Amino acid sequence: MDSFTQIVLGAAVAAAIAPPQHRRAALLAGAALGTLPDLDVLPINLITNDPVARMTWHRSWSHSLLVLPLVAWAIWAWFRSRGGRVAQSPTRWFWAMQVALLTHPLLDAFTVYGTQLLWPLPMPPAMWSSVFIIDPLYTVWLLLACAIAWFARERRIAQPALVAGLALSSLYLGLSLLAKHQVERAADQALAAQQLENARRFSVPMPFNILLWRVVAMTPDGFVEGERSLVADRGPMRFRHHASDVAALAQVRELPAVQRLQWFNRGFMKAQVHEGTLVLSDLRMGAEPDYSFRFAVARQEAGEWKSIAPEQLQWPWEAGRRLGAMWHRIWHEPDGDVAAAHSAERDGAN
Repeated sequence: MDSFTQIVLGAAVAAAIAPPQHRRAALLAGAALGTLPDLDVLPINLITNDPVARMTWHRSWSHSLLVLPLVAWAIWAWFRSRGGRVAQSPTRWFWAMQVALLTHPLLDAFTVYGTQLLWPLPMPPAMWSSVFIIDPLYTVWLLLACAIAWFARERRIAQPALVAGLALSSLYLGLSLLAKHQVERAADQALAAQQLENARRFSVPMPFNILLWRVVAMTPDGFVEGERSLVADRGPMRFRHHASDVAALAQVRELPAVQRLQWFNRGFMKAQVHEGTLVLSDLRMGAEPDYSFRFAVARQEAGEWKSIAPEQLQWPWEAGRRLGAMWHRIWHEPDGDVAAAHSAERDGAN
């Protein structure tokens, strides 16, 4: 999730656990602990300029449920040795610090990016993908709770406000999982009708909401992409087919950067040749034809693909147009003619 959400989540859980007389200090400490794991980008960026390494090392050791408890313990032990608030109530501060740190990677796992919860074990990153990385309806309850607790200090209203904020934000996560289940059930039926019932797939909410979803399923020559509005759609899901240069991808599958990406995004990639360079796009973040992560990994020379230093590419992305269309799509189901024209336009562009 975005850094601001992680800050208010860490602040809320720490303040809810710490003693009431330490509430403001707990809000500040929880905010710091809530953002601490994402500071891994600083050492990573110093160590390497490889964009694939930067992407796949993020949310690894700094987000591990096997590492963070030790980090929280070390921080707690240091503050307790210095006396002050932590020494006055060591048990409650111990759990405040533990929970403030551990909720960070757990919340990140609800997004699609990929969080290595059990690093250093060689397991694929968790990507439960039920919320977008920024979702105001998740964050607002935590923000209100923290604001009330800050001004209320030790007054009785603070604790119920914190508990309510945490409960409502957690309820929203539960609703996101329910929404995801409904979308995947509709996708299963539509894909089975196209003989794609066994296709690898993922579903992810569109930006800032859990009402409109995107589903991608891999095919032998590319992938299909569909949308589902839980408000407007009643009929079967409609999927658009998009090609991928699967032959070129197969030829470079042994390259270290390709293997790393394959592991990290579970093979949800689109391969295309752009000006003689093979570009891999992560299908999980963005929507055809716009993606947040595109990497040039090989160049064609004398009919063969040669490895190059990975380069992250920035292609035009009409975000303003997409957000307006997304808002309209939440409330309106496209008719068959519009959907068909949209599909033909997209396929022609590729």
